[in-house]
Amino acid sequence: MPEKYTILVCDDEEDIVAGLKIFLKNADYDVLCAYDGRQALKLLEQNTVHLVLMDVMMPGISGIDTVMRMRESGYNIPVILLTAKSEDADKVLGLNCGADDYVTKPFNMLEVLARVRSQLRRVQVYSGAPEETENKQTVLRNGRIELDDHTKTVRVDGEEIHLTRTEYDILYLFMTHIGEIFPLTEIFRRIKHEEPFGAENTVAVHIRHLREKIEFDPANPTYIRVRFGHGYKMEKR
Repeated sequence: MPEKYTILVCDDEEDIVAGLKIFLKNADYDVLCAYDGRQALKLLEQNTVHLVLMDVMMPGISGIDTVMRMRESGYNIPVILLTAKSEDADKVLGLNCGADDYVTKPFNMLEVLARVRSQLRRVQVYSGAPEETENKQTVLRNGRIELDDHTKTVRVDGEEIHLTRTEYDILYLFMTHIGEIFPLTEIFRRIKHEEPFGAENTVAVHIRHLREKIEFDPANPTYIRVRFGHGYKMEKR
């Protein structure tokens, strides 16, 4: 675990970047600032970054396109989107393209800080100190799916697939509780380690995107099934 986390803030509105920089620095984070997608990608290449706050609507490369390029380049750090209330479709698209969470403008700085801390806590869990994982079963298998929690890799039919951290956490939850039904609210609590407060519907988006990566036919899933009115579960295969 680093002594101090570095957060990259990217927004074309300078006042927003300046405000977030001051607030996050006061919370003892190092902060890098970018004002478009190209600058953000360049800073990622030149620095060790632990989390990104990314505006959706920016000139040039949009926030969503920037997130897609990050994921294609192998950056698996958490991304929180900064969106306007009118950008609901972009929120869903952003989650589908690899973002982990979002906050809606105008936002409360305390909410931003809470979401940042939540994502960074999950980074600590995801990185897994040896004493935390040595007694856990590290390789999980179910049918065509193999999950190695030591290397944080997932294979389907022997071929490695790329998952975002949220997708990985959801799959790990299901594979360690095969057959158990989880409501969306409980899935949110388990993977975010906080109360959903209405944000649990984002989990459904991540599940849909996860199905696209692990299911032979995502429209007719055989692994992650929904029981309407109750929740989701993974079938034993």
